Amino acid sequence: MVLTAACGTPTAETSGVVERVIDGDTLDIAFGENSVRVRLIGVDTPEFGRDGDPDECWAHEATAALEQMLPVSSRVHVVRDVVARDHYDRLLAYLFTTTDNLFINKELVTRGHARVLEIKPNTAYLSEMREAAAFARRSNLGLWRACETSRGYIQR
Repeated sequence: MVLTAACGTPTAETSGVVERVIDGDTLDIAFGENSVRVRLIGVDTPEFGRDGDPDECWAHEATAALEQMLPVSSRVHVVRDVVARDHYDRLLAYLFTTTDNLFINKELVTRGHARVLEIKPNTAYLSEMREAAAFARRSNLGLWRACETSRGYIQR
């Protein structure tokens, strides 16, 4: 499997099949016989608690939203940006459904299930993501309605 990007412009060179949603911004995708952990670029969804810590507000809803948009066996186009993997060795990607070309990363933000996460140099769709976040916040959707505090996510 080869995913490339030229001059910071994302390029879709492969598609895969959703195997499992891990949380609101991470999933496993099969590329032929290989299963790859994928982290969505440009989004940050609330985390499930670890080591006895409580779940962040909206963690379950964000995960359920991703599962609804990408049920197991869904086919997706995988588009990467400049940096291919994060420090956990997850493939960093933008995902688009093959059936209707729905931009999953942006849709999570638009529906209020995620905030924008800017990590340079992977910023090809940053302006679109910021517009989606502004819409969700203005519309008081999802985590903006249920979880907003001056310091970020609230705990449940």
